[in-house]
Amino acid sequence: MLTQRRLNIITFLLVAGLLLYSYLGQVYIGWWWYLIILLAYSGGLVYGAMRITAGFFLPVTCNVPTKEKVIAITFDDGPLPQYTPAVLDILEEAQVPAAFFCIGKHAAANTSLLQRIHAAGHVIGNHSFTHHFWFDLFAAPKMLLDMQAADQAVEAATGLRPRLFRPPYGVTNPNLAKAIRRGQYVPVGWNIRSLDTVATDKNALLQRILNRLQPGSILLLHDTCAITVELLPELITQIQARGYTIERLDKLINTPSYA
Repeated sequence: MLTQRRLNIITFLLVAGLLLYSYLGQVYIGWWWYLIILLAYSGGLVYGAMRITAGFFLPVTCNVPTKEKVIAITFDDGPLPQYTPAVLDILEEAQVPAAFFCIGKHAAANTSLLQRIHAAGHVIGNHSFTHHFWFDLFAAPKMLLDMQAADQAVEAATGLRPRLFRPPYGVTNPNLAKAIRRGQYVPVGWNIRSLDTVATDKNALLQRILNRLQPGSILLLHDTCAITVELLPELITQIQARGYTIERLDKLINTPSYA
């Protein structure tokens, strides 16, 4: 697996090798070779930042290696009174657990919903307080303050402090890695991205998810979309019809949800 450390080592060795070859062989090495290395290095950083499953800047749990047909369902960006109650109703009727990675400001504004999520036996995770568009550009201390504010919102409503953290937009970088280590969080991603926030065709969305099912998967949905509410009953039925069990996220990844 390519990580930031390995990419740094590879890049250093390539540049050092070119310089050494140029010096010992008295050979001119065109500047474009260094430009190619720089572009490749930059591309690697962008790839690592944007692809959470890469575990580039820090290890992130995105699925579980297992042959058992078990998966976890997760919801991001809530709770919102327009959609979250309907999602909870569907989960209750199907007797299916889920994890809700809540935005702190939404949690603070909807404490009764947060309490209902907890009372129903679902996992509550941290998805930052602001979910700020520029969160990825924050310095590590500012990131950590934002994450801790979300913890406080959850703790005020439930008495529990989340350990599981999902980065806004699924973007990782060195500053986030520092903030996660300092806050002693467990980063959690996904390996099935539903794209429900941009989907317009329920059947196409259903097939996209079902085609990607595999043992140990973590499915990303959002309790902020009408199409997700419409899809969820059939999705649960189809997942179970394929022989899968839907487990609580913390059980699937064998990690406590709360500090």
